[in-house]
Amino acid sequence: MAKRHSNPGSGPGPDDAEVLPAPEGKMSRTHKRVLWGAIFLMATSAIGPGFLTQTAVFTNDFGRNFAFAILLSVIIDIGAQMNIWRVLVAAKKRGQDVANMVLPGLGSVIAVLIVIGGLAFNIGNVAGAGLGMQVLFGISPKWGAVIAGVLAIIVFSLKNSGKIMDAVAIILGGVMIILVAFVMFTARPPFLDAAVASVVPDDYAALVLPVITLIGGTVGGYITFAGAHRLIDAGVMGHQNVKFAGKAATLGVITTGVMRVILFLAVLGVVAAGHTLDPDNPPASVFEIALGNVGYKIFGVVLFSAAITSIIGAAYTSVSFLRSFHPSIAGNNNRYIIGFIAFSTLVFVFVGEPVAILVIVGSLNGLILPFTLGSVLVASRQKRIVGDYKHPMWIIIFGIVAVLITVVAGWLSLQSIADVWTG
Repeated sequence: MAKRHSNPGSGPGPDDAEVLPAPEGKMSRTHKRVLWGAIFLMATSAIGPGFLTQTAVFTNDFGRNFAFAILLSVIIDIGAQMNIWRVLVAAKKRGQDVANMVLPGLGSVIAVLIVIGGLAFNIGNVAGAGLGMQVLFGISPKWGAVIAGVLAIIVFSLKNSGKIMDAVAIILGGVMIILVAFVMFTARPPFLDAAVASVVPDDYAALVLPVITLIGGTVGGYITFAGAHRLIDAGVMGHQNVKFAGKAATLGVITTGVMRVILFLAVLGVVAAGHTLDPDNPPASVFEIALGNVGYKIFGVVLFSAAITSIIGAAYTSVSFLRSFHPSIAGNNNRYIIGFIAFSTLVFVFVGEPVAILVIVGSLNGLILPFTLGSVLVASRQKRIVGDYKHPMWIIIFGIVAVLITVVAGWLSLQSIADVWTG
């Protein structure tokens, strides 16, 4: 029988954090569930309504050359995620606790920024879920948002909510990939052209901004920690589970990359055929052009699935950053998650999407990763944090490259904030 952990830095999670044995040899059924749950929680947290629009717009603007931006961003994302997941699992601590050990107070600042960013993005996720319900059933986006909010709240109201969250992420993540793949094959994209451009694009310099934007959208803010915190909450931590965490991190980024690639190819097929995307809703027009009204309904399913899994991921991970502030938060974790979801839903219903705030907070989100990943890299060399764990130098170098790139992203974020503030 698995025993409960007593690590003061972790506290009870959705599964009451049972300690799992090291995944040596054949993985147990529980290990497989937690592995894929963490993978799809991270992936579906990244694959939100903004992900769909961003991919469609960039593909429309850069055509086949966008393949290079996707490939490079996936490689850098793997470097960032492998560092964070492995070090946090080795340290048996969440991101904010590791950052506080590196520099007292840093983790608390990061936690506040991530929670604010997660809340802002969750308002957008709720809006996306409402629009998905409107596409599917013709109801008001606000009523659709309320229904989505209630469904997400139910997940965290049930016993074994962690297992349910894993199942929702895995099932809906799989549904999205299958449906978008169907649209992709229907659109008949130029596969060979895209493959060539993924290595040799027409203009490398022009793709700098898309690469940085994709990195921020895939491993920025709370998304970076979604899967790692899930493993810690499930008790998958300690040196014996580091390789397991590294595998999960890599597969999480690859899963997100697969979704990005097939959506890119679907859009590319439509654009290459000479069609013009609707500027008001680029991804919806891709599905509709490819498959008519059926495609539009498929888009509704994909949008709703992307939105509700992002609502769950954003709420779960954001609240996990609050748990170090007071024992009552850790002891009432699911209640705080429910409150987070309810507040996000009510803001959208009664206020709408605060566009300027979303842009500013989204830009600030790009400033977080250099600090979070940087603190993890420092922590990886400190025995008082990771014990006798030896973090591979090649992974550290991988992480340093990601930090440098995200510093550039941070500078661009500051420019975006200035544009919104002065505009």
